[in-house]
Amino acid sequence: MTLKWLLLGMLGIGSAQASDMIALRYIDQDPGGPAYLTRIFVTPQYLRMDTGEDGGDFILLDRRQRKVINVLRGNGMIMVFKAGKQPSRPADWAPQLESSKTGRGLRFSLSVKGVTCSEGLAAPGAAPDAVRAMSELKSVLAATQYRVWSESPASMQHQCDLANQVWETGTTLKLGLPLEERDFTGRSRKIEREGREPLKPGLFRIPKDLPSMEMPS
Repeated sequence: MTLKWLLLGMLGIGSAQASDMIALRYIDQDPGGPAYLTRIFVTPQYLRMDTGEDGGDFILLDRRQRKVINVLRGNGMIMVFKAGKQPSRPADWAPQLESSKTGRGLRFSLSVKGVTCSEGLAAPGAAPDAVRAMSELKSVLAATQYRVWSESPASMQHQCDLANQVWETGTTLKLGLPLEERDFTGRSRKIEREGREPLKPGLFRIPKDLPSMEMPS
């Protein structure tokens, strides 16, 4: 599918039926590792993220209750994360978001104190509910991400982690649906496909046979 038709499909996403779900496929890659698939399904109530297997591990955002459920079938457990409080931004926290129009969308760069934390390409106005859900997911996890950051050794603490995962989680998403993204570590994401698929309610059900543990935020 060419980018032209991909964008046209995104912009027409609002006319879909309520029995459908938004379906996004990204190709992600960690530094030094192989590329892998990340699927994201979005409904008015849920966001599900997995690696392409209906019966595998997955992350589920309950958008109404503002909680994230991490289903780990291999480990035989479920981890539940709820939104928590996080410290206020420091007085000298001054992130800079730059963007410019291109024929493919908005090219953006988010930096803090002269360091580029993330950069990429966004499609303004595309799949707006999917963009909201992705922002909601990051927002719910922000307090937990801050706790993990604060408990890490100083050598592993980076201001860009605070930008990308805590204080600026929705900043670049305000520009539109991510088509390409790369963060300061070299981790990258590129969209492969976007559209709608018939709703599969079973994808959003939590297994009843696994113990659940609420994680501190």
